[in-house]
Amino acid sequence: MIVKEEFLSKLRRFFSLNLYEVKIWTALLSRGVSTAGELSDIANVPRSRSYDVLESLEKKGFILMKIGKPIKYIAVTPSEVVERVKKSVQEDASNKIDTINSIKKSEVLSELNALFNQGVEMVNPVDLSGNLKGRNNIYNHLATMIGNSEKSVVLMTTKHGLLRKSEALEDSFRKAKKKGVKIRIAAPISKEVEDAVKSLEKYAEIRFTESDSRFCVVDGKEIVFMLTDDNKTHPNYDSGVWVNTKLFAETLENFFDAMWAKLK
Repeated sequence: MIVKEEFLSKLRRFFSLNLYEVKIWTALLSRGVSTAGELSDIANVPRSRSYDVLESLEKKGFILMKIGKPIKYIAVTPSEVVERVKKSVQEDASNKIDTINSIKKSEVLSELNALFNQGVEMVNPVDLSGNLKGRNNIYNHLATMIGNSEKSVVLMTTKHGLLRKSEALEDSFRKAKKKGVKIRIAAPISKEVEDAVKSLEKYAEIRFTESDSRFCVVDGKEIVFMLTDDNKTHPNYDSGVWVNTKLFAETLENFFDAMWAKLK
């Protein structure tokens, strides 16, 4: 049996298996039913390891052990394996979410917050800044800032940025709106983004601008501004800077206010 290394690598990523597991599994798929010794020879896996590997694959639902002597193994259909892996991932994710949610109600979070607050008191304001790499990280940070806002959010973005933010930040906008936070968004508006505008208008006042600036100011003290052109940059290489400085934030918000007054 000859299976390309590239294909084995894909299987490892897709199904979270190690190299010996994918070799034994694909060997068994090619045979349907086989013994551990046969699979060891076909897959070029040490015989001393093949039994552990087969036991692992059996626990994960990839194979079945056939009743009788000698012990043989049966391959489960790939489509069924996919469903089993999907179910397992969903269960693991659900359990992890439950665990994380339980932390919110435990003393662990209180102790972590105490450590953080103690640390922040010792930090020089100059050090309260950071580089955000990748669009997912940028949006996660924006979501946290907006969700924790207390008074105001001003946001300038591009046409495509407005589309993305209508989906990625909707929950944070909703949370801020419920607290009475004033949200204003300036962006290039066209028919292409009409649905996004309608969605965001439930939480924010939106006005048209021809500018492609990309920044967000929260409560006049926190800023995230982007360093790249989102039309020319892959999401993984998008880059932004977070700064927690009232002086700079108020200056940028004043600039936004002056521009806002001229927009329709």
